[in-house]
Amino acid sequence: MNYTSEEEFLKHYDATQFDQLSMTTDILIFSISDGEQENYRKLRKKYFSVLLLKRNQYPFKDKWCLPGSFLRIDETLEEASKRVLFTKTNLQHIYLEQLYTFSSLKRDPRTRVVSTAYMSLVDKNRLTDKLDPDASWFHVNVLESDNEALVLLDNGTEQLKFRVQKELANVTTKQYHYQIQDNQDLAFDHAEVLYTGIERLKNKIEYTDIVFHMMPEYFTLGELQQVYEVILDKKLLDPAFRRMIASKVEKTKRVKTGGGHRPSALFRYKGK
Repeated sequence: MNYTSEEEFLKHYDATQFDQLSMTTDILIFSISDGEQENYRKLRKKYFSVLLLKRNQYPFKDKWCLPGSFLRIDETLEEASKRVLFTKTNLQHIYLEQLYTFSSLKRDPRTRVVSTAYMSLVDKNRLTDKLDPDASWFHVNVLESDNEALVLLDNGTEQLKFRVQKELANVTTKQYHYQIQDNQDLAFDHAEVLYTGIERLKNKIEYTDIVFHMMPEYFTLGELQQVYEVILDKKLLDPAFRRMIASKVEKTKRVKTGGGHRPSALFRYKGK
């Protein structure tokens, strides 16, 4: 049929000629957790943490997953991600960036679902309201080798794990393809989403200011260095670390006292 206008074309347009799919958004919410103070002369141990939800319905009933939702017909992906973030954490206006779109054909057993994942970084001290009752913070520990990674998650009650097989896809950009193995605990393809987010954060932390979204307003340089080290999973030399963050922080007149050691100067992020 030949149409004389776009209005005429749309009037006769039949959308059912195309296969239908659903769109979701899943949110990686990362933060830093404080451990027990094993020695009063030392700083509390820091843990890199992710927020997970336990599903109370099928599919994947009783499995853990990332907070997420189907996209509503009247909202954008960014609006949906902010809605999910607020619903699960009661936080607004915090750091959120699009991570990747996951479109594996069998990622959801119900129907064809494509998901755009977002990564959010929060300071847990701002979480003054109760989290979703099915939510829990899990400490993240990644044991890396050249071609494989073992991801261990622990919330103090449950221990989850999965293995990642890494294949170099692009030598120039150092981009990898990930194949998830031995995953019995996380729903859908959320193990892949989680590992992708961990790698994104590790790659950005040294050349951006992204880490400060997980920091309180005031902190010591030792506390900041702990956060870098727990995310990068490596020890940093003090002089090199000080040079790396020198232009990003400023010293305040505040000091931190107690803990069995001398008062420490408190710093804050210059960008705030």
